[in-house]
Amino acid sequence: MPTVGVKRDLLFKALGKTYSDEEFDELCFEFGLELDEITSEKEIISREQGNSKASSASDVILYKIDVPANRYDLLCLEGLARGLQVFKNKLDAPRYRRVSPVSGDRQRLIITKETAAVRPHAVAAVLRNITFTQERYDSFIELQEKLHQNICRKRSLVAIGTHDLDTISGPFTFTAKRPGDISFRPLNQTKEYTATQLMSLYKTDSHLKHYLPIIEDKPVYPIIYDSNGVVLSMPPIINGDHSKISLQTKNVFIECTATDLTKAKIVLDMMVTMFSEYCLQPFTVEEAEVVCPDGRTIIYPELAYRKEKLSAEFINRKVGINESAESIAQLLTRMCLLSQTTGDELEVEIPPTRPDVIHACDIMEDAAVAYGFNNITRTIPRTYTVANQLPLNKLTELLRQDLAAAGFTEALNFALCSQEDIADKLGKRISETGAVHISNPKTADFQVARTTLLPGLLKTIAANRKMPLPLKLFEISDVVLKDQNKDVGARNSRRFSAVYYNKTPGFEVIHGLLDRTMQLLEVKAVRGGGYHIQAADDSTFFPGRCAEIFVCGKSVGRLGVLHPDVISHFELTMPCSALEMDIEPFLGHTAETFLTHDVPMQEAVQHQFVKCVASQQTLLSHPLSTKTLFGDMSTQVGLKALDDFLADRSYIEGFEASQADTAVFDAIPSPPPQTFCHLRRWYNHIKSFQLERTRLPSAKAQFVLPEAPPTSKNDTSEDEIDLFGSDDDEESVEAARVREQRLLEYAAKKSKKSPLIAKSSILLDVKPWDDETDMAKLEECVRSIGMDGLLWGQSKLVPVGYGIRKLQIGCVVEDDKVGTDLLEEAITAFEEYVQSVDVAAFNKV
Repeated sequence: MPTVGVKRDLLFKALGKTYSDEEFDELCFEFGLELDEITSEKEIISREQGNSKASSASDVILYKIDVPANRYDLLCLEGLARGLQVFKNKLDAPRYRRVSPVSGDRQRLIITKETAAVRPHAVAAVLRNITFTQERYDSFIELQEKLHQNICRKRSLVAIGTHDLDTISGPFTFTAKRPGDISFRPLNQTKEYTATQLMSLYKTDSHLKHYLPIIEDKPVYPIIYDSNGVVLSMPPIINGDHSKISLQTKNVFIECTATDLTKAKIVLDMMVTMFSEYCLQPFTVEEAEVVCPDGRTIIYPELAYRKEKLSAEFINRKVGINESAESIAQLLTRMCLLSQTTGDELEVEIPPTRPDVIHACDIMEDAAVAYGFNNITRTIPRTYTVANQLPLNKLTELLRQDLAAAGFTEALNFALCSQEDIADKLGKRISETGAVHISNPKTADFQVARTTLLPGLLKTIAANRKMPLPLKLFEISDVVLKDQNKDVGARNSRRFSAVYYNKTPGFEVIHGLLDRTMQLLEVKAVRGGGYHIQAADDSTFFPGRCAEIFVCGKSVGRLGVLHPDVISHFELTMPCSALEMDIEPFLGHTAETFLTHDVPMQEAVQHQFVKCVASQQTLLSHPLSTKTLFGDMSTQVGLKALDDFLADRSYIEGFEASQADTAVFDAIPSPPPQTFCHLRRWYNHIKSFQLERTRLPSAKAQFVLPEAPPTSKNDTSEDEIDLFGSDDDEESVEAARVREQRLLEYAAKKSKKSPLIAKSSILLDVKPWDDETDMAKLEECVRSIGMDGLLWGQSKLVPVGYGIRKLQIGCVVEDDKVGTDLLEEAITAFEEYVQSVDVAAFNKV
């Protein structure tokens, strides 16, 4: 969430009321914001650099407010104050208007075809007769920076240029030229530079150097000229000094160049709507004309208002309230969404300041905020489900406890490793391992997904060599194996591995651990129906000191004394015995248990154990009859009767599942519709018992009725005559056709679905050189680091000792684009501020 810093007194002046800190904190909460910190410039400097450096700093109180990332209209004091006043019913939401110039001639921005190679889009507008004060000017500049860091994605999507219109002359030309052909005096410089020289000049600039890579490798650079050849800007790097705005500026020309036209229009609307209230005609914006390379002429800014319709019942149902349409319309109006009612429907007007509203759910969320989350009555859900632990995880937890009781210490290692760890160091070739490779690894330590747990345990021992001997470690975790039968080409497999490291190999210890494990799994030491070991050859183990583990005639793992070369590759000096085996076969069925009816049956991996096959055949069988005491389960009437019966019951009989539940379950030919919520809840719950249904208690009564015997053709009793006919068969055929069509549509949609982007949350500890280091400058340097796939988060200063504080800052990265070593290298490049960088926490998002 972006944090906006505003001066308390200026904010209260804009709100027309003075609040205590607690009152304003409560107001922010009601509006969906969070008052993160109350501080001052002096306090910040004193905390980071000491009291001596803060003596001349300002005592003005600052409010640090966390704003939702999609609320671009709240990134400055003007938008924040306006939103709060409308929320408190002290002000009506303003109506923004686009007006034509008084002179009749619009400012024109001409885009040439050369820009297609770098930044093909541009928009423009004019703020006419605006009045700046120092506070307004600072807020104007700060809003640009906030937008650059947020929606503009560090200027890679959009770059904003603001110019004093009285110092330049239109029409303006947006083109692209070779770097050597561009020459101008950039902002705050005293002489002219070519674009090539500017790239070298700003290589050391802590603020601008992060934007250079956006166009650095392009054959041409974007540039904007006025009619006299004066350079307005070279987006997205720097503006020209000639047209810079100041407190005396009266007319501001705003241009936004972009690679994303939609984002550019949003940014332009934000800039002009936030500060148009300071124009001579408040909330009016002078339009400008943009001429595209194909000759089309478009007028900006759009300042488009649109209307959406939705029902009050939708908002009441989703939020959990019971308000009239008129009341909901008032709530939405308080959120700057002007609303009117037409019966039970709401007509909501979306202003140009709210591009975050793209769906009815966004409108519903604003209604919930205005109503107050604390005012929503707490209710118990109408349905409930009973959770059940995944059998594989349950087995894993039970094994962990007993293995720890056997004297082994559990380790937990990374699921990613280097190619050397699973291949060269174990005496194997990488092609033999069948490892899943990372397409764009950032470090050599994380190149592939591990296919064995052994390297992680050996590296753990190497890192703890100084600990007292013997070292006995184990790990139960997943490895990743290639599997062409899976839609992703790979699957997880749960493994158990243990190592014993001492002055003697200790093979008997590992063998004893295997026997203890088999005892816990209730597998006897016999050939055929139990387990046994037999000699095997494996390059990882010492010749003649390796054995393969067989369970019910199938190989599940190996144990033995590690080869001396393997031990030396992991920088160990003493002998070591190891064991690794697959624990999934001991479940009696696949670890990919069917959790819901949505899991396709063909996705199951069938193990060849007899018990599994028998149980699978048993659980999928259905009785011939669908007639029950509640009615025929193939009809809506019967399902409705059963749904009513289960409204206040968890099971058919008593307080636990029994054979009565499975009998009625089998009588239902297909999953019941969502409309029968109680039946649906019971159905999914009983479905989770399918693998152990034979062990459920017997039923006390009969709930499924046998089918009536077939009648002869001559039997024409009155009860058997169908006077009105029946079209059940036709309906079944039609239902099957619709179902098949939906399955095909779902498969086609799934095949087009883009892959998920793996992300990680990282917490970094940045240590300064000494207690005199400017911590504010240090944080500014760190946050100035911009990379594709990197998003900085919140930060704080943590005391280290002797008056020194370290910067603790969080970020979210895309794993295939940004690595921790890349971050550390970029941060330590600021040698005058940073001493070292440590990764304090690393979590998958």
